[in-house]
Amino acid sequence: MTATSFDHAADLLRTADPDRYLSTLVLPAKARPYIAALYAFNADVAGIRDRVSGPAPGEVRLQWWSDALTGEGHGEVRQNPIADALLQTIEKFNLPTGTFLRLIGARRFDLYDDPMPDLETFEGYAGETASTLLQLSAMVLNEGNSVETGDAAGHLGVAQALIGHMRALGYVSAQGRIMLPWSLLQANGVQETELFRGQNSEGLHAAFSQLGEIASEHLVKARDAIALLPASLRPAFAIVTLLEKQLAQVIENTNAFAVASDSAAWQKIAKLTYWSLRNRS
Repeated sequence: MTATSFDHAADLLRTADPDRYLSTLVLPAKARPYIAALYAFNADVAGIRDRVSGPAPGEVRLQWWSDALTGEGHGEVRQNPIADALLQTIEKFNLPTGTFLRLIGARRFDLYDDPMPDLETFEGYAGETASTLLQLSAMVLNEGNSVETGDAAGHLGVAQALIGHMRALGYVSAQGRIMLPWSLLQANGVQETELFRGQNSEGLHAAFSQLGEIASEHLVKARDAIALLPASLRPAFAIVTLLEKQLAQVIENTNAFAVASDSAAWQKIAKLTYWSLRNRS
């Protein structure tokens, strides 16, 4: 292991995706740097839109990652510490490259202003991003062997993505984007102009209530599926214990565009630790 590359990945993750970073703290020590590398890769790809001037340079960056994964990149690929940590992780655990390429493909949607059309499309997007990371994490915990996580990764990934985008409504709407299922918002009378102006409405709160119910259903199904997994794989899904609180906080928020309250880092660590201890057997 190149310590500097994995250390850099952990540092990036701590800043760019604090909840996923905190969830790595309850992982077995030998697996922690590798799973953090997976999450850091995702954080880098997810943040591309915020670092570029438009879709074209964003596509170039995504193509760089695709080339790095398929071996078509140039020698400087390994000089990027996130890429170096990721490639070492893929090699050590023989992780499927195609899975990462599908994640990159899904992230192309982030570069453009097309609205997320419907719930089915959103669930597919979540499946190729959030759920994929959970599945890969479970593989790392299983020493690279294929694992059958049942519905755990699928349901938890959708819940995680849905809650995350509900919490990020104000930030995303200010960019002129709609990442929550547009057909569901429309069915509740929500208008594009309301979203882009940050204007609350009864329709938006009705839509959030409906989205909250969908997220809650996915969380219940995820918890049931996680309970059926071998204890050695459950740490990959520890973040589930943070999501229920966050869902309650975003639903209780009277202003859907304001950042919902969140627990302090030490409280999250305590919840993750308690959940981890309960799920050791």
